Amino acid sequence: MSEQRTWIKNPLAVFTANELDARGGIVIEGQKITELLAAGQQPSQPVDHIFDASESVLLPGLINTHHHFYQTLTRAWAPVVNVPLFPWLKKLYPVWARLGPDALRLASRVAMAELLLSGCTTTTDHHYLFPQGMEEAIDVQVDVVRELGMRALLTRGSMSLGEEQGGLPPEQTVQSGEVILQDSQRLIDRYHQRGEGAWMQIALAPCSPFSVTTEIMRESAMLAQREDVRLHTHLAETLDEEQFCLKMFGLRTVDYLESVGWLSDRTWLAHGIHFNDDEIRRLGAAGTGICHCPVSNMRLASGMCPTRDLEAAGVPIGLGVDGSASNDASNLMYEARQALYLQRLKYGAEYVTPERVLGWATRGSATLIGRDDIGQIAVGKQADLALFKLDELRFSGSHDPIAALLLCGAEKADRVMVGGIWRVIDGQIVGMDIKSLISHHRKAAAALIADI
Repeated sequence: MSEQRTWIKNPLAVFTANELDARGGIVIEGQKITELLAAGQQPSQPVDHIFDASESVLLPGLINTHHHFYQTLTRAWAPVVNVPLFPWLKKLYPVWARLGPDALRLASRVAMAELLLSGCTTTTDHHYLFPQGMEEAIDVQVDVVRELGMRALLTRGSMSLGEEQGGLPPEQTVQSGEVILQDSQRLIDRYHQRGEGAWMQIALAPCSPFSVTTEIMRESAMLAQREDVRLHTHLAETLDEEQFCLKMFGLRTVDYLESVGWLSDRTWLAHGIHFNDDEIRRLGAAGTGICHCPVSNMRLASGMCPTRDLEAAGVPIGLGVDGSASNDASNLMYEARQALYLQRLKYGAEYVTPERVLGWATRGSATLIGRDDIGQIAVGKQADLALFKLDELRFSGSHDPIAALLLCGAEKADRVMVGGIWRVIDGQIVGMDIKSLISHHRKAAAALIADI
């Protein structure tokens, strides 16, 4: 029996993330895009379903390349509202150390639901907290990913450098290198899918230079190379981090990255703010990717990622919402809007266009996580799509539909498709009771900070 063919017909506007023309819409067969139509063109073969997209702006599904799902439980917590990264972490680590599997499950549901509603079809998560009782945290997240029907690259994070060794995290949140590597291998063997159309993947993600040992960095790099999986960490987020690396290792951040075998195209980094010209050149030569997290960087006053300089050197750029305790949201369209405005302050209006930023959120992010089957609308790519309507008051009077998404502040997709399946219809996640989720999540969040 042949697969069903669907024509998403005559969109109001379409952003393909490439130079292809799809003004007449696209044809989907099974999980893939099989045909792009120019304006006025008809599908070459009969279709089973037609979706009238004449009131919709069509995009590739957005791709989130940095997050901490568990942090949805500590949004807008008063003690950390007005502090920068290091004191922010020191205050939150003891709270996060109380995390349990049920709370993580709720937090992950909330984070992914919010992402999905914003037009995101693929997400990463950087989970590095494994206190007692949380040894199977990544397995919990796998269940939630499957429940929501999104694609995910879950990173097995780690912290192995506690306060007693000069690191930042408290001792109850760190693990030994042996435990970290054994669990990393287990997760790769159990969950990592390879090749086109993969739904679930695993990467290795020691948390940061100030929370892991050089040994776990090196050994993670060797394991990643042996198993052909990707590497992820925070780097060059703040000047405090730079000073820490100089004091602890006698190296600047990129020198440290190279010393542990991470300066390669297998690696993508969160933040990437504080680089000098030579470091930018070296990152580009290595093909190391950078995930820009504008809201978090502004919230913590960390600095501004030099995106255009990095791109000019050959560094792939993607977008990420970062954790919901430094962003307080998991909305990738909102993140794109902030990226547009923040980067215009640095580079000028004419050099940072809505199309460029949407490119970071789609094709650029796909490059960061090693995928070429998602992130753009083209024949043979996965049918991962986000459709936005411009029928709210905020869009009234707008003329350029693509620009309006960012300039007028689109926040919620009308429809989202992942692998040819509608996961969001009329702005609602299929099969999810959002009110019930909010109720349970709020109780878990309150319990986490009780008596602190």
